[in-house]
Amino acid sequence: MPRARTLSDEQVLDLALALIHREGPDAATFAAVAKVSGLSASTLVQRFGSKAAMLRAALLRAWDRLDAETVRLAEECPKTPGGAVMLLAGLSKDYGSDPAAYAEGLLLLREDLRDPALRARGAEWGKLLAAAVAERLKGIDGASADIGLLAISQWQGALIWWGFDPRGSLVDHVSNHLHRFLEAVSNPR
Repeated sequence: MPRARTLSDEQVLDLALALIHREGPDAATFAAVAKVSGLSASTLVQRFGSKAAMLRAALLRAWDRLDAETVRLAEECPKTPGGAVMLLAGLSKDYGSDPAAYAEGLLLLREDLRDPALRARGAEWGKLLAAAVAERLKGIDGASADIGLLAISQWQGALIWWGFDPRGSLVDHVSNHLHRFLEAVSNPR
């Protein structure tokens, strides 16, 4: 008779993600995840097969969580330009307040870009987010069909520039940056 699982795969992947966020993707070894989960490394090998498969599963779980958070915020934010800013600022909260920690988080992007399955998930999330933002910006006169994509590109740029000059909170920086972007789009000279 097989033993009952003490932790679900999802719980193990959440622990692996926490480890990855603290120490980077390379830290997600079977030994390290075994230590934080209390499971044996051999159990993890049985469940996931390889370190690469475990890392992919953990990062796909992160994409699932980001999809859910995006949908939740989209449901809460009004369908106005201010609602678009609220949505993107809300997604910025998980980036933290420390530029060094933010930079470490960029290592996850490296993994997403290396792996075709993760890259595809990122592209799908981008389409979801761009559509949600565009829905909030469709009332801007003269806005192109790509306004959602342009706005989320500005958002990503704001995150990066905050990392270089982290004065004030990240959420405030993103909000201010996006309001200035929307002002420029709404009132072209």
